[in-house]
Amino acid sequence: MERKADKLQRRHEETALMLNKNQEEFNVSDAVFDRPTLEGVLRLIQKKKIDKIKGALKAGKEAHIYWGTAPNGAEIAIKIYYTTTAEFRKGMMRYIEGDPRFKRIRTDPKGLVYTWTQKEFSNLQLTEQAGVNAPRPIDFLRNILVMTFIGVDGVPAPLLRELPLDDPDDFYDKLTNEMRTLYQRAGLVHGDLSEYNVMVWEKKPVIFDVSQAMLTIHPLADSLLHHDVETINAYFAKQGVEVYDNKELEEWVKSGEA
Repeated sequence: MERKADKLQRRHEETALMLNKNQEEFNVSDAVFDRPTLEGVLRLIQKKKIDKIKGALKAGKEAHIYWGTAPNGAEIAIKIYYTTTAEFRKGMMRYIEGDPRFKRIRTDPKGLVYTWTQKEFSNLQLTEQAGVNAPRPIDFLRNILVMTFIGVDGVPAPLLRELPLDDPDDFYDKLTNEMRTLYQRAGLVHGDLSEYNVMVWEKKPVIFDVSQAMLTIHPLADSLLHHDVETINAYFAKQGVEVYDNKELEEWVKSGEA
């Protein structure tokens, strides 16, 4: 029978071998791919959730986004949250505490980031079930989130702020309908909705970055919805759209069937 120490040594050797084999594909930096993250990526490769990581798409203050492919050739997005230099961790607890899905929260930095990743995956599951136009969740592990890629051939769909709209009024109506579906069917409030986290794909809004989104039953949900409505209305008003009254839009989002 193989001893535990021997199994551990063999695992480290296999990981090192796979790491060397895939080093060029990762095109990584030590700041993002620490050892636990690398091992997590390799496990997702072994689970056949990731085939290749082809290149970096975005480096933000919270995470790196990579473009890759699944074993079936489909394009995927891999979001890897920082675990060592995450300034945004300071505000995480506000969006996790009080969520009945996460009753036991690890408060150490790495554990908090792992919970944050799980929360975004869970929120994406809710948006998928509700039919919200958002990336579809594929899998997550530790600080790694795998989801469908919005775009084609490694070129992501443009952000709302980057693309002049042919019909701003129509797009505003579509986006407010997505907000209502998010609230009514997914039971979520985005909480940080703006022109920076809405993509334009096939003339439709795609809502993304739902890590901070909260359940509508959360005490902070109303204030977050108010923020979303104000931000979206302000943006489209600048585009010449005759937007709804803030209060009326909030009530419409919250009431009735989407």
